[in-house]
Amino acid sequence: MIRMFLASALAALFAVFGAAADTQDVYTIPNLEVDETAPTLIQAREQAMAAARLTGAHILINKITLAEDRIAAGGVPVDGELANRLSAAVDVQEETAGAGRYKGTLRVVYNPRMVRAHLDGLNVPYVDTQAPLSLMVPLASSADLEAEWREVLGPANPGALAPYVTANLAGYSAYSDWNAISPEAGSLRARRGVLAELMGRDGAWRVSVSTVTAAGTEAIGITSPVPTLDEASTAMVGLLEENWKRASIIRGGERTQAKATVRYTSLAEWNTLRGALARSPLVSDFRTTAVARDGAVVTFAYLGDPQRLQNDLLQRGVALGDEPQAGWVLRSAVSAAGIP
Repeated sequence: MIRMFLASALAALFAVFGAAADTQDVYTIPNLEVDETAPTLIQAREQAMAAARLTGAHILINKITLAEDRIAAGGVPVDGELANRLSAAVDVQEETAGAGRYKGTLRVVYNPRMVRAHLDGLNVPYVDTQAPLSLMVPLASSADLEAEWREVLGPANPGALAPYVTANLAGYSAYSDWNAISPEAGSLRARRGVLAELMGRDGAWRVSVSTVTAAGTEAIGITSPVPTLDEASTAMVGLLEENWKRASIIRGGERTQAKATVRYTSLAEWNTLRGALARSPLVSDFRTTAVARDGAVVTFAYLGDPQRLQNDLLQRGVALGDEPQAGWVLRSAVSAAGIP
């Protein structure tokens, strides 16, 4: 029992560190292109850093908030001084410098505490926890177009609010369910699937987006027409992030205290279940009150109603049920597919 308790304590630490890493990903804005000139190279470089901080701050705020909430608050203005306070570091991805000109690609890391305090002060709700990792399934009308679409999507987008890893296997279709997707999803540690079906033609591409979990397939929507595949990918990610924000942002309301029994078959599964709860934007004050080899008792507080909590956890591969004798019971909804 002592050995199991120590292992569980270590698992809890890993879950906390994993959530912190996710937050750092959200607050990192890469690929900011700058091109500044000044009387000296030092001045040009300083101008480029300031421009990257300002542009990145606007991108970050738009990333974690909804447009209607920003409008309701009268906007979220950001000037150079504020952008400097919100930022924590600027990293150089690429640079070319000389003769009073600085050109490059920069990555800015922002301070979560400072950004949250700024938005809280303006009463703008936000969500800065990532959606569950998805297996991105590119679909198209032909094998060649599907291969091109897969290349545009890239292997992964770890810093997005709705992160994904792209499927490598062939044979999926718009009718693929969780049973079809879960083997590859499990191997890549993805908790859900995303069917991204490319439609249209050159100059007018659209993407039909659906999510796939153990509970079934849910249609998210279809993006507006865009000229290029790169823009189609951006629109698709935007649609996923918009959906995630609408599902996760809570505007006020009281937290409800809850107690649940967690059932698991291994320490790895227990760690996964803990991690899912730690990453949920609806859950706080998570505590473990008892641990055994195949189960644990936990307490936590949650925002919203139980159905919303149930849906959020299911997206993360956790099934929440209500049993007559035990009350709320949490189990893995994906362990049968081989996801640890």
